[in-house]
Amino acid sequence: MDRAQNVHESFLHRSVEGDLPPGAAPGGPLGHDVAVRLFRAGCLTRALDIVSRRMQAAGEGFYTIGSSGHEGMAAVAAALRPTDMAFLHYRDAAFQIERANQVPGQSILWDMLLSFTCSSDDPISGGRHKVLGSKALNIPPQTSTIASHLPKAVGAAYSIGLAKKLRPEHQALPDDAIVMCSFGDASANHSTAQGAINTSCWTAYQKVPMPVLWVCEDNGIGISTRTPTGWIAANFANKPDLAYFACDGLDIYDTFSAAREAAEHVRTRRKPAFLHVRTVRLYGHAGADVQTAYMTKAAVEADEANDPLLHSVRLLEAAGALAREKALAIYQETLARVERVRGEVVTRPRLNTAAGVMASLIPPRRENAPSNGPSAEARATAFGADLKAMDSPQIMSRCINWALTDLMLEHREIALMGEDVGAKGGVYGVTQKLVNRFGRARVIDTLLDEQSILGLGLGMAHNGLLPIPEIQFLAYYHNAEDQLRGEGATLPFFSNGQFTNPMVLRIAGLGYQKGFGGHFHNDNSFAALRDVPGLILCCPSNGADAARLLRECVRLAREEQRLVVFLEPIALYPMRDLHEPGDGLWMRHYPAPGERIDFGDVTVHGHGNDIAMISYANGLHLSLQAQHRLAASGIASRVIDLHWLNPLPETAMLDAIGAASRVLVVDETRRTGGLAEALMALLAERTDKPIARQVAEDSFIPTGPAYATTMPSVDSIVAAAGALMERGA
Repeated sequence: MDRAQNVHESFLHRSVEGDLPPGAAPGGPLGHDVAVRLFRAGCLTRALDIVSRRMQAAGEGFYTIGSSGHEGMAAVAAALRPTDMAFLHYRDAAFQIERANQVPGQSILWDMLLSFTCSSDDPISGGRHKVLGSKALNIPPQTSTIASHLPKAVGAAYSIGLAKKLRPEHQALPDDAIVMCSFGDASANHSTAQGAINTSCWTAYQKVPMPVLWVCEDNGIGISTRTPTGWIAANFANKPDLAYFACDGLDIYDTFSAAREAAEHVRTRRKPAFLHVRTVRLYGHAGADVQTAYMTKAAVEADEANDPLLHSVRLLEAAGALAREKALAIYQETLARVERVRGEVVTRPRLNTAAGVMASLIPPRRENAPSNGPSAEARATAFGADLKAMDSPQIMSRCINWALTDLMLEHREIALMGEDVGAKGGVYGVTQKLVNRFGRARVIDTLLDEQSILGLGLGMAHNGLLPIPEIQFLAYYHNAEDQLRGEGATLPFFSNGQFTNPMVLRIAGLGYQKGFGGHFHNDNSFAALRDVPGLILCCPSNGADAARLLRECVRLAREEQRLVVFLEPIALYPMRDLHEPGDGLWMRHYPAPGERIDFGDVTVHGHGNDIAMISYANGLHLSLQAQHRLAASGIASRVIDLHWLNPLPETAMLDAIGAASRVLVVDETRRTGGLAEALMALLAERTDKPIARQVAEDSFIPTGPAYATTMPSVDSIVAAAGALMERGA
């Protein structure tokens, strides 16, 4: 017999016979009405799991990972407020159902079945995934099974205290809110979970408000791998500034009592707590998973005998809240109702075009209060003597620093965070003086954990703040790239644009550093960024453009709710010269605060028609030198600065090529997987001009005198241009 059918029939039989599992007597503050409501939520959870399997078998539904055995999470929901943001584990249907009971106007059964059938009418994902989540219920959708949502729960919790100080225009959470985040016992071992929980403790240890409730749903197994007995308690019961609470998730009375106590601790003390909830897993991991392939039949049957709904029947009868016969009737009526609604839901439309699927990749625009920029008085106070320095050309790092200052003066919701960004001012001095100008609340020195840095930004964006996190080096980003790919970019996609995380991520990277080298400080691969749907990647080449582009990146995040990466070329931070030592031609005057380079625009240097060279960052610096040498030999060229590396500025770039007879792509990323591959494909599809590329070798970057040998040089660009000229037009 199918295990799900076995659990179902066992519930019916044992409820009739009164053969209920033993356990503690009902106690604590849970009243009769709420207790019965929690049982109803559990019955609906169970019925949805049963019917979802039937739907899959009939070709009406798809993904069938369920919540059976975790019905006690309804009691956790009852202990919280609907205004407490909840980042949910994928087995938390009971939590969402109970929260829906607390918010008027909800049609939770209809909505969840729409999700099961992947209907485009699904109010959370629009048919893109079977996912828990609801805007009305303050539950952002989560797709992860490996705890990648925990870092942004830390960010959301941190944002509550900061929003109280800054009062951002789009603040979403009340001042006394807490953040709840749930996960499984197996996921608790993931480095992402360990890092996030450690970050919450690290923050609270410094007396910084961190109102987050961690909820570990411990069913003792992760797919087929057992969690060692006692491991979760041993791991989390004695962490600094983390209060530990435990309960029996099979017992709604005990769970409600412990959850209320834990929530009150977090709410009043503004410190994190860990709620350890014992659960069981019924029906296996997901889909066609057969538990007896890796568990003994006796162990499977022991879990099934501990069905939390049977425990609830016993407890409700013992408390005088609900007779067994009525409990059984509720169970049967609920299952019948779900089957009836199923018949209607399967007729609803589904997505059937690529355009329909992709419609939510780009978030909707957001209305903002108008801004006239920072006042002269505020600028004078913030910049001090730097105002006079703006009369002279400056290096890129200083221009970025000043642009950040102006932006933070203009938009009170902006906060910077990252390793060493505060007291030190960044390892390259880009954020110097900012902590003095804006305080430690807005310029945040984080711990050494890239996942936590990105999670901090993503979570803060949930509460109306505009985060500008920094990853110290491009190579370090790869430690945490799923925070952007799996969490940041997917949020509007799987919420149909209802939830967004507008953010500008600054990353120092690329190659050509002479004295500070090696792969970890010189990384010329950003393919992992260009491969994220919906993400914008921007890269400046000089100081003035860096300021203009950074302002546009902030506008894109603030007004269009975009997820933006601002890639800063380290080797160009201090660059002063272009053609000769001491010529100062790479320095620029800091542009007025209102100047921007629009999204999708390019800049063209020169107007020669023999060759158009397309580049960015260090490649642009080299290409302009090559342009000078080529002119001396009679080859007239133009150099196009892309600025926008994802999506590519196709229209502007092709227009900029204009009448040029040939096109040379100069790309400092690698031959395989580099930007040039996309550019060459585009040029081959859209032009009939001779094309060539000058790129980096498929190699990591060494330290020492050979630091630049694997990447384009002025000599190699000139040679490639000469070879292209010989091919004719």
